[in-house]
Amino acid sequence: MKRLYPEIEPYDHGMLEVGDGNSIYWALSGNPKGTSAIVLHGGPGSGSSANTRRFFDPQHYRIIQFDQRGCGMSQPNAADPRTDMSVNTTWHLVRDMERLRIFFGVERWLVFGHSWGCTLALVYAQQHAERVAGLVVAGITMTRQSEIDWLYHGMAVLFPQEWSRFRAGVPEEERNGHLVTAYYRLLQNPDPDLRLKAATSWHDWEGASILVDPDATLPRRWADPGYLLMRARIIAHYFHHRGWLTDSQILDDARRLAGIRGVMVHGRMDLEAPLVTAWELSQAWPEARLVVVPRSAHSPSSAGMTAAIVDATDSFRNG
Repeated sequence: MKRLYPEIEPYDHGMLEVGDGNSIYWALSGNPKGTSAIVLHGGPGSGSSANTRRFFDPQHYRIIQFDQRGCGMSQPNAADPRTDMSVNTTWHLVRDMERLRIFFGVERWLVFGHSWGCTLALVYAQQHAERVAGLVVAGITMTRQSEIDWLYHGMAVLFPQEWSRFRAGVPEEERNGHLVTAYYRLLQNPDPDLRLKAATSWHDWEGASILVDPDATLPRRWADPGYLLMRARIIAHYFHHRGWLTDSQILDDARRLAGIRGVMVHGRMDLEAPLVTAWELSQAWPEARLVVVPRSAHSPSSAGMTAAIVDATDSFRNG
């Protein structure tokens, strides 16, 4: 079974101004003259991870990572309630990717994304197919309303105690409505204690499904209150607005992926993103190969998922 490539440090990093008062942090690692691969982190709002670049052969790939707007080391940070979230949308991120591509002088690149990063990768590829040499996506999501409803309501049948606490975290009059909307409002509240309480409750609920995977642990960054505020505010902002996508947009535009070679990696036991989403996408995008990993859940850190993702990136390395 393939394992992650060795840990490496970036050989270069910096900030790129992308407009709207935003600057995004970027980092380059691997082979400076290698095939370019851009890594799209999940969340949205989780920020880049050093572990993610280990999916790529550092002798072959020039690995490009960046923190999406509002998170990680990008500025301004969404934890600050003064940060303007109206200029932080899916379409702003697609434009930021194009700015990065031009900045680094890339003609075409391999695009990788996990979870929310999968949605962003697909939308980018549908808008800029001529710039995509290949797609590797894992933990398949399309950010449809049905997927959001499952995450914050449907999974209650699997975690009733945890969901009861999550539901109790919003005002009583909003508990019978959509909880994403209720938390979206709470995370804009001027009271910092109320915002942090909401962000903590949001992550407690997410942690319930993560820890079903025996290979998964909660990220160490979750111990940082600022990180919780940043990430929860961005996720609620994106999901409240349904990613600024029509509900069937990615499936309807799957024809734009024609000719792009792709690999989709998905855990059969993924509770956060049930397999049906990956299967539906595979029916609309026949050029892509769907790899279903037995006994693996949503986390890319489980042994089966790691091996399948590394195998996928290696397959593009080998032609």
